[in-house]
Amino acid sequence: MASAYTPGLTVSGDIFVRRLRRLPIKGDVLVKVSDHVEPDSVVAVAMLPGVLQTMKMADKLGIEARDVPSVFPLKPGAKVTKGDVIAETKGLMGFFKTKVEADFTGTIESVSEVTGNVLIREPSIPVEINAYIKGRIVDVLPDEGAIVETRAAMVQGIFGVGGERVGTIRVAANSPESVLEADHIHESDRGKILIGGAGMALSAIKKAASVGVIALVAGGLRDEDLINFLGYDIGVAITGSENIPLTLVVTEGFGYLNMAQRTFDLFRSLEGKEASVNGATQIRAGVIRPEVIVPLPLDQAESVRAADVFELTVGTPIRMIREPYFGELGTVTGLPATLQVLESGTEVRVLTAKLPSGEEVTVPRANVEIIASN
Repeated sequence: MASAYTPGLTVSGDIFVRRLRRLPIKGDVLVKVSDHVEPDSVVAVAMLPGVLQTMKMADKLGIEARDVPSVFPLKPGAKVTKGDVIAETKGLMGFFKTKVEADFTGTIESVSEVTGNVLIREPSIPVEINAYIKGRIVDVLPDEGAIVETRAAMVQGIFGVGGERVGTIRVAANSPESVLEADHIHESDRGKILIGGAGMALSAIKKAASVGVIALVAGGLRDEDLINFLGYDIGVAITGSENIPLTLVVTEGFGYLNMAQRTFDLFRSLEGKEASVNGATQIRAGVIRPEVIVPLPLDQAESVRAADVFELTVGTPIRMIREPYFGELGTVTGLPATLQVLESGTEVRVLTAKLPSGEEVTVPRANVEIIASN
């Protein structure tokens, strides 16, 4: 009997993709249902309150806190500009006056006769959310954002760093087995998403960053190279917000691992097309996968929407997500109905799978994910 599984990594030449674009706070939604959007189209905007700054007015004027309101002429709501004279003492017989200039630009929020401080709210900071992918708006969340849908080719990776970017795909590696080196990258690759094979060398990552490449995608990445490039060990937290000039996505795992042939072939078929890429990754609750999304022309053959669940059956393509076969691809060859006992003594459901090498292995079903494709 088949079991229902949520798919793992998607590698598809034709699939419907939806992405929620939501503001961090309430704001204004600028699109409506059925609007067509480009990746850089702004779908919603909000204003974050500016930083609240403190000026110790009593100390600056050399007076008691309770006397500040009498020598500070501005009321809450008044606008000030950095460098403006905003307070002045009477001095002695008109001489020896003390003047205070605004340390910040913003709006007076309060004047305290208890602390002698003046609070200035700096200007609000606009926050814009763009569409990220080319497509159309299928739903609007009032005051929050919108959902964008597109029909696309999509490749999800197993790990990535770096945020959302848009560029043109170029397959820089000769084969799924080759490692992307610095000499594979050219000055003309500025603004491109480069596809490697088994991995990306540290020299390639650094050159790509200096040239202006927006993303590198390859089968694997050595942990020490990632640490060297970032300057720190990334740990297990969610990625995607790193302050780096390009996005890195690996499709197979850590180390140098050959990119799956069908993934490499798909990228080859997409060469020269514009893609949206995001390295954000979360491997615990609420899984987030790094991804490359290439919107397809609307006049192509009709596509079938991706289902929410997939069946794990004989012949299903899978990926191992635990040691000792982490990152290995395989095909299900058997689904024993009886539980099997692991070395730890735990009884679990298992499956048998055939690896590309021809070896057949037995692994717990919880240690695999389906590679969704169509």
